[in-house]
Amino acid sequence: MLSWFPWFRRLPPRCTSHTLEQRCFVFLLSPTGPLKHRRLTPPGNLARLHDSISPDLAACPREPAQSRRPVEPARHVRLSARSRPYRLARLPRLGSEAAGEEEKPPSREYRVSSAAPQGMAVQELSLEYTRCASDAPDHPTFAPMPGKFVDSAFKNSGTPIDAQWSAERNFNATLSTGASAPNTTRCWLTFTIPDSMGPPVLFYYHLTNFYQNHRRYVESMDQQQLKGDFRSYGDIKGSKCTPLYGDKNNGTDKPYYPCGLIANSLFNDSYSNPELLNPSGATGNETEPYNMTTKGIAWDSDRDLYGPTKYKPSEVLPPPNWAKLYPNNYTEEHPPPNLKDWEAFQVWMRTAGLPAFSKLYQRNDTDAMKDGRYQMILEDHFPMLEYKGTKAILLTTRTVMGGRNSFLGIAYIAVGGVCIILGAVFTVTHLIKPRKLGDHTYLSWNNVPASKPSGPSTAVASGREMRPGEA
Repeated sequence: MLSWFPWFRRLPPRCTSHTLEQRCFVFLLSPTGPLKHRRLTPPGNLARLHDSISPDLAACPREPAQSRRPVEPARHVRLSARSRPYRLARLPRLGSEAAGEEEKPPSREYRVSSAAPQGMAVQELSLEYTRCASDAPDHPTFAPMPGKFVDSAFKNSGTPIDAQWSAERNFNATLSTGASAPNTTRCWLTFTIPDSMGPPVLFYYHLTNFYQNHRRYVESMDQQQLKGDFRSYGDIKGSKCTPLYGDKNNGTDKPYYPCGLIANSLFNDSYSNPELLNPSGATGNETEPYNMTTKGIAWDSDRDLYGPTKYKPSEVLPPPNWAKLYPNNYTEEHPPPNLKDWEAFQVWMRTAGLPAFSKLYQRNDTDAMKDGRYQMILEDHFPMLEYKGTKAILLTTRTVMGGRNSFLGIAYIAVGGVCIILGAVFTVTHLIKPRKLGDHTYLSWNNVPASKPSGPSTAVASGREMRPGEA
């Protein structure tokens, strides 16, 4: 592409670009001035690498005319003193002159690394706990989780995750409203984070075989009620919330708030913050919590759809599946929730397009999650086995390209492969049996009969001059 640059033509092939030890040198080609170069320092820990190219590489000597055939790049480049047209040396580490350090002797072998720069790859840990209540040993005994329930992607892939679980059955849990939930299973998880993560660090719950995309399910809500407007029992009964529009209470018909199938099936498992076991500097069995927040997990466009309700506690009923959360219905002590500020509810109400999906539960945008051994406590309330599905927790980071998802890459490669195959088939078909080109002079509107009935004349555009005898 750049062969038309005058200065580019004078350079030997190896003077145009080099990538040694994750250092990048960009050569600025100028048709009016001398060749210059600039050293770029990669982000993250790569800035500590000090192998590079000597600055005198910019003044590459001219060589006799050579073939312009491009040189194949080599992953391992060994340069000898006989074959080098210019000298390679090592630059001192940054700040070495001030520290008085001596330069190391030049090395004759350079290795080009293809590893992703640190801080750019997405790191992720997924732990499925669907069968914790039935398969995990009684607390405080821990057992390794089956390998099929653990999935991870870390830069330091050689360190085992060593995920273990333990079940504390018949636990008397206390819900956010202060209500008691007896016979609850608490699942204890321990796992190892091989590399420091984030920030931001995002915590999702992942469900499978749960069809939020069913047409009747997606439409089962009353948008005016969610916005905070007062909607009577009659209004809700005629809305799309049917059949979960309301019920009788003390002989009075009352609407559900919020009504509909989506709100009734709200995901209600709860999770503690991850705790780092035996942090550095700790004495005994101290732990260091990694604090996460449920603020900022919903989209701004979602929050605009909700508002404080105008209902009084005695005018509405909680949905049937919220009975544990509000055992005595809504009261002055425990009024209906403020959907405007309940971001976990807003995330759930944004229905997923596929039966396997992840929804954001909490996050930390400021602190990195240190590497080490962690512990989490999960309260199992959501009956996933009734849907023959699974549920898992997902700790992940993200980049400017998003999270870890190979679907688009696979889809692009598959579509590209199909296009290549079809192109080859069409090419072979054309070579074996080409299509004859048509002559536009044989088009019907170009063949005007010699004798035509009287009437208004019709202009004929043939696209060419008339031949002799074609009056």
